[in-house]
Amino acid sequence: QVQLVESGGGLVQPGGSLRLSCAVSDFSLENYAIAWFRQAPGKEREGVSCISSTDGSTYYTFSVRGRFTMTRDVAGSMAYLKMNDLESEDSAVYYCAARKGRCANVNSTPWRGAYDIWGQGTQVTVSS
Repeated sequence: QVQLVESGGGLVQPGGSLRLSCAVSDFSLENYAIAWFRQAPGKEREGVSCISSTDGSTYYTFSVRGRFTMTRDVAGSMAYLKMNDLESEDSAVYYCAARKGRCANVNSTPWRGAYDIWGQGTQVTVSS
């Protein structure tokens, strides 16, 4: 069964770090791009980053560039989002999502409508 399962969320102080994981079942990261999205209360779900299927190219929305890094383990069917220097504005439920082929972005920001496989989300709270 095609499935994405996120983990690694939690409570962290401003300036701290977290690493989110996305476990992939029943498809290969060689053929599917993986993206991270996030949704804060009362706000729309926004794209954060993406890693492409073919060559592992990464893309980041402007607000997280230089702070977040996305990687993948193709053999292990895992994708990761390392988040450094976290800010209160980063608090949200984080979702991983997949689509066949390459990343689908608008100005390096993943476009929600192009991704058709979604995980259940993991909560990230940045607070002192």
